[in-house]
Amino acid sequence: MLKKIFCAGAAVLLLCTMLVGCDDAKPFRQYEGVAWNTSFHITYASNVSLDDSIRGLMNTIEMSLSPFNAGSLLSKINRNESDSTDELIRRVFEKSVWVNKVSKGSFDPTLGPLIDLWGFGAGKSINTLPEKAAIDSVLEHVGIEDCRMLDGYRLVKKDPNTEFNFSAVAKGYGCDLVSQMFLRNGCRDYMIEIGGEIVVNGLSPRRGPWRVMIDAPIPSNDSIIHDGMAVIEVDSCSLATSGNYRNYRLIDGRMVGHTIDGLTGYPSNSRVLSVTIIAPECIMADGLATACMTMELEKAYEMIDSLPDTEALFVTMSLDRKWELHPTPGFPAIDR
Repeated sequence: MLKKIFCAGAAVLLLCTMLVGCDDAKPFRQYEGVAWNTSFHITYASNVSLDDSIRGLMNTIEMSLSPFNAGSLLSKINRNESDSTDELIRRVFEKSVWVNKVSKGSFDPTLGPLIDLWGFGAGKSINTLPEKAAIDSVLEHVGIEDCRMLDGYRLVKKDPNTEFNFSAVAKGYGCDLVSQMFLRNGCRDYMIEIGGEIVVNGLSPRRGPWRVMIDAPIPSNDSIIHDGMAVIEVDSCSLATSGNYRNYRLIDGRMVGHTIDGLTGYPSNSRVLSVTIIAPECIMADGLATACMTMELEKAYEMIDSLPDTEALFVTMSLDRKWELHPTPGFPAIDR
């Protein structure tokens, strides 16, 4: 049985969150709210409330990694006011460099200015497609492979106009940190969902496996539609799902998805509609899921299949408009 998997991506919906338990089991608690401009829902079994510890972790992550909070450490680095990092920035930088390498550049957290150019940044909107000259100009400042960490704490950028946005791994990393905190406190049965990223461990509230529903990639830009396409049953599992179908723009009559290809500067045109990744860490699953959305199916499948303890479920559409599922060999059994 999978021992530690993390779940990221808004296309995964956890089933079975009734707060029930056995007489000799710790009571299940539920903590919900908003953090980093997204909602979170956490269910955990504990004799004491850990809500304050959860909120404290989320505040710490906000003030370290948020590119939208002007007071965060990352924002200061982006404005060239500092090159000093903390443990959180070093961790997401290290993992982002790894995902960039294994995906041959398909994942890159320095794409922020390109994301803004295409109208997907915070408070950004465009009515016409960007000119190639503008895209090429921004691309000159993109490239995490040209950034480095010096002396173990100083982050040196490609150039002063390079900006970091670790949003594609930060929520997954947040799930990792909450999970680690639970384990330190003797909490073994829990579900952590932050903005769609989900971590499940141990037993569900019904004292059995967790059932996770993977949504069909139905386009919906204004609301979230949970139309179940597949269900998997796991004891301790994490998955990361990525897709363009819930964040897109209609520009010049074209549907443009939010996943930008760092190699070309243009939105991805891969035929992969969504991908669900299983990996040892949520931060890893999160980054790999984003990378897969800019890759052709065959290349993405080959990448995931080459990584230890990592599985994936790719979704494409057939010519007769039916979902086609492409699981790697070790992906859990799918109930349709």
